[in-house]
Amino acid sequence: MHVQKTALHGGRTLAHGTFQVNETIHVCATGCTKPGLDGKPVRALIRRQPEVAALLLPRSTVGYDVMTFVGLERFVRYRQRDEIVEALERTSGLRVSTGEVSDLERRFLVYLRALHEERSGDLRKVLEKDGGWPLHIDCTGEDGQGTLLGAYAGWRGWALGAWKIPTERADAILPRLRAVVARFGAPCAVMRDLGKAVIEAGRDLVADFTCKVPVLSCHLHFLKDIGKDLLDPAHGELRELFRRFAVPSRLSTLTRDLGRSLGLDVEQCRRDVADWLAGEDEAFRLPDGKTGLAVVRAMGQWVLDYPHDGTDAGFPFDRPLLDLYRRCLRALRASESLLWKPHDNARAHAALERLHRILEPVRSELPFQRPARTLERRARLHDELRAALRLQPESPASLAAPADAKTQHLELRDVEQAVATFTCALAKRRPERGPAQDERQAIDLVLAHLERHGPSLWGHVIDLPLKLGGGIRLVERTNVLLESFWHEIKHGERRRSGRKNLADDFEQLPPEAVLARNLTRADYVTVVCGSLDNLPSAFADLDAAERSRSLAASLRAATSRAGDSGEIVSCSLPKVDRKLVRTDAMKDRIAAEVRSRAPRWGAPTQRAEPARAAR
Repeated sequence: MHVQKTALHGGRTLAHGTFQVNETIHVCATGCTKPGLDGKPVRALIRRQPEVAALLLPRSTVGYDVMTFVGLERFVRYRQRDEIVEALERTSGLRVSTGEVSDLERRFLVYLRALHEERSGDLRKVLEKDGGWPLHIDCTGEDGQGTLLGAYAGWRGWALGAWKIPTERADAILPRLRAVVARFGAPCAVMRDLGKAVIEAGRDLVADFTCKVPVLSCHLHFLKDIGKDLLDPAHGELRELFRRFAVPSRLSTLTRDLGRSLGLDVEQCRRDVADWLAGEDEAFRLPDGKTGLAVVRAMGQWVLDYPHDGTDAGFPFDRPLLDLYRRCLRALRASESLLWKPHDNARAHAALERLHRILEPVRSELPFQRPARTLERRARLHDELRAALRLQPESPASLAAPADAKTQHLELRDVEQAVATFTCALAKRRPERGPAQDERQAIDLVLAHLERHGPSLWGHVIDLPLKLGGGIRLVERTNVLLESFWHEIKHGERRRSGRKNLADDFEQLPPEAVLARNLTRADYVTVVCGSLDNLPSAFADLDAAERSRSLAASLRAATSRAGDSGEIVSCSLPKVDRKLVRTDAMKDRIAAEVRSRAPRWGAPTQRAEPARAAR
């Protein structure tokens, strides 16, 4: 190599601020070329001094520490671009544009993925010292878009891999899981939900192993699946009835009208209602004046506050419309009691009659009482199963902690015995004939689920190798670990974007952003780079082999050729196809064909068929 020239340019790092760098540009004496970033051959080669090369990204004036700072702020602390720009200028005096921040974010993820793969051998050794690792599988997205598949090591809390897949299909999930196993070794157990694609992928994955690996069903998903099948028909019927009779909407109208009637006296009326509720009047008659209107308004508001009876666990653990039905009946009976008592307040009495008319249809045998009784009967059956599993949806029982594993093993064995006892009792009390058709169908449904998923509900006890001291360790009974992991990412993205719906954000979010959450785990950081302060140096070591080419630029150029992946598109309208079909050219082509004079397909024409004309 011959020296062609020297070039002076700037450099920017957190440690040194803004400085000048004098680069030496060499060329090959014999005219040899090397492929550039765009694939075209170049002859010149920038040869940096080792000290500068450890600071600045190849072919860039930005330091590794600046890229790391931007990546951590974006994907760990979920800051917006303007916030990152302001933080850089405030802490280090560096001025960067928002566009440059976006470019550094993408580079950071590429380096992070490469570092994760580079240190996979060390991560594997740590997982083996734990006696293995349970693989948690789950997919997430928003409104069916931006589907992310995650592979999670349950005992360590590490994301081992994340990928964008078109849809939740077994043929898209299985190759990714096999890649994780090839990199980190076979798991000691597989925990997944009850999705058909995930079940097939987990079954095919363990079929390749020489040793037996249990594939476990999430107990919470199992309970949810049974609950939805049991309760959804009757719950949906109640929903349609409340909509048909407009009970909630009419109650809302009533409370708004009464609120306008109270006007500026609403605060005093609230205090009067509180005094009335305190029981100063033993007869509990409807008060006079505006206080009577406020009492009727409070009764309507009490009915509308039916979600308060739930536990925020969601359907099917909460049955909000059944709670609404019960509150309607109680408020109806209370209004009738007040209407029968002597009164002098005509306006309040009229409002109370209006409340009674709104709630009265709920008490009828048909159509309300039949689905309500069905829902109550099936809800009791679901609660019995929930009690046997000893699983509270709001705080699922964790069996993953290594401490006191024997006690947890005994508790798990008791749960298994309780479910077996419940199954036998359910089979005995199943009515063989008679009018109890709905009860028979409900019991058959629960027994069918228990038979189908029963074998995968147990097997959480993992025997540790003797070389590690022996003993046992238990796998988490639910997939809540991974779902909480997804919840943290979505919460951060909502904080950053300010949007409730993350459909577009998840389509734009690179899958490597999931690996960034590992940087919040001290044990993971210790393995891959020692500490977060050493992360820029670890990234610089990835470029040490070829300083003339940025790792980020090379991988970004490879990923830009999306057609090389060979993956079958299984979703109906991917984002890249939406861009194509929404073009004006597509719209104009359809319009042109509509205006054409071609005869309607199948209509009789004078033109002969091609084969007959050829003859």
